Amino acid sequence: MSATNQAQFVGSRKPDYGIDAPGVIRNLAIISLIFAVLSVAKVNLSLGPVTILYRSWYGFAISFGVAAALMLLYAKVGKFWHRDHMLRLVSWRGDERVLDVGTGRGLLLIGAARRLTTGRAVGIDIWNPVDLSGNSRHRTEENVRLEGVEDRCELHDDPAQKMSFPDASFDVVLSNLCIHNISKESVRDQACAEIVRVLKPRGRAVISDFLHTAHYAAEFRKHGLVAAMRWSWGTFPPLRIIDATKPAE
Repeated sequence: MSATNQAQFVGSRKPDYGIDAPGVIRNLAIISLIFAVLSVAKVNLSLGPVTILYRSWYGFAISFGVAAALMLLYAKVGKFWHRDHMLRLVSWRGDERVLDVGTGRGLLLIGAARRLTTGRAVGIDIWNPVDLSGNSRHRTEENVRLEGVEDRCELHDDPAQKMSFPDASFDVVLSNLCIHNISKESVRDQACAEIVRVLKPRGRAVISDFLHTAHYAAEFRKHGLVAAMRWSWGTFPPLRIIDATKPAE
């Protein structure tokens, strides 16, 4: 391929932010299909004193199918709206140093970088493909290049619970659908403590998830942050946002 054709090929490519929880969506779709087959085959199932009539499978098939469709809709459309909603909570100057915890393929990282002029956006992740389709540092770097913000972004292979940055390194810390992937509560608490540690005085943490959010907020308050909770509508599963500020020393 000539240099000209290669440049045209790269220029025609679009960023790809992947499908969130692809295994969950696949399993929901498979279960929906199984229930649909059972309903069409008119299979009645006896479970001791309880009998599930074949007509019931229709409802199960629809419920699981709708859940899979809503998760896919969030992955393709809703997460972009949710990202913008999160970023609008910050009053941007343009010179902030920003951390995206669990950056995945860079959705929040790149969104923040677009709001910066002299600032810097840093993304950390362990890039687990179970959490996001095609989840890898290479794919994130590619999105950063395609979005034209490579001069304002950097990536690190850091886990949320053990970051490599000094205390008070960031003006803004962002995270979406990351911390719940840590299985142990004590380690999730470490991740919350790390967010507080690397946040500058008067810094802002905007953290979104669908599980354990009240507990995250309590952990932030325990470490001295002022934290408020709010719902983000139009997402599936429904997400809550913790908007937390670190007081001045």
